[in-house]
Amino acid sequence: MSDTFASRLAALGHSLPEPSSPVANYVSTVRAGNLLIVSGQISVGNDAVLTGAVGAGVSPEQGRLAAECAAVGVIAQIAAATDGSLASVRRIARLGVFIASAPDFSDHSQVADGASDVFVGVFGEAGRHARAAVGVASLPAGATVEVDALVELEPAA
Repeated sequence: MSDTFASRLAALGHSLPEPSSPVANYVSTVRAGNLLIVSGQISVGNDAVLTGAVGAGVSPEQGRLAAECAAVGVIAQIAAATDGSLASVRRIARLGVFIASAPDFSDHSQVADGASDVFVGVFGEAGRHARAAVGVASLPAGATVEVDALVELEPAA
């Protein structure tokens, strides 16, 4: 990862972790032409899964931080898939943000903005994306947030 991307991530209060390994029968990323599909990354902060449901013991602000952490996990997967060359990202095309939430919680977009803000902060205009923000009953490992992504890359040389 270039110093520019690392410094942008640091300015947001994050550093790039080692990408997580799949825990079931799937791969972390798939490249199809110029499209990189990134499997869902759960909210991990300080080497621990951030758990719980927003609106049921987890505040929207804590959920937003969990979304930021999950987004950083997605960026780690992008870096791994591009041999550390985040400059090869043309744009973040779409995010799926899944939020473990109480049945009466309805501010999913507020929580998902945590992930969106990380991508815009790191990639600038190329980080602006389409997005789905979805409330769910549970996520793997009890995580608060899971984020997946579709990323347009520069053509392979």
